[in-house]
Amino acid sequence: MGLGKQAKTLTKGQVEAVLGYLAKTRWPTRNQVIFLLSAKAGLRAKEIASLTWRMVTDARGEIGQAIYLENVASKGRSGRVIPMSDELRTALGEYSKTTVIVSNRFLIESERSDSMSAQAIVNLFWRWYHDIGFDGCSSHSGRRTFITNSARKISTVGGSLRDVQMLAGHSNLRTTQRYIEPNPEAQLKVVELV
Repeated sequence: MGLGKQAKTLTKGQVEAVLGYLAKTRWPTRNQVIFLLSAKAGLRAKEIASLTWRMVTDARGEIGQAIYLENVASKGRSGRVIPMSDELRTALGEYSKTTVIVSNRFLIESERSDSMSAQAIVNLFWRWYHDIGFDGCSSHSGRRTFITNSARKISTVGGSLRDVQMLAGHSNLRTTQRYIEPNPEAQLKVVELV
């Protein structure tokens, strides 16, 4: 596969750097949730903008164990259930303390509106990465990072690339494979084993 123009993936240190940067922004809890929805749940900008509280809360209105991304909030008909990491659940819990939770209300709000457009989310990511100095990163960097990390670890928990495909909401496994960043260190190790 040739090299194309794709958003760069983030290292663990870069993820921590972004979260540290966002902690000092005007809307730290909201911004950290937006970032974690990308990097820890693999959501697209459109999906982040379209999330409602109903999709992340349980029947009691508390932060749930998974994101129930409805088709209306996804690309095409790629609605899916995405288990939430503890880090994302904690961030959502903190964020829920700063806003009114109504099941059909959008999760992400702007200063002037009760929602945000997908383009506004894309613009936020661009500004954050630009300010930090992460060249080649975009709103898709977190998504690519999530898919790459999931692909590298899925076999250790008894899963397969098909599971990663389902988490990503791709209808074709080839699409998922294009998101996965190669690992030159692993390639070198396997060549030495052959």
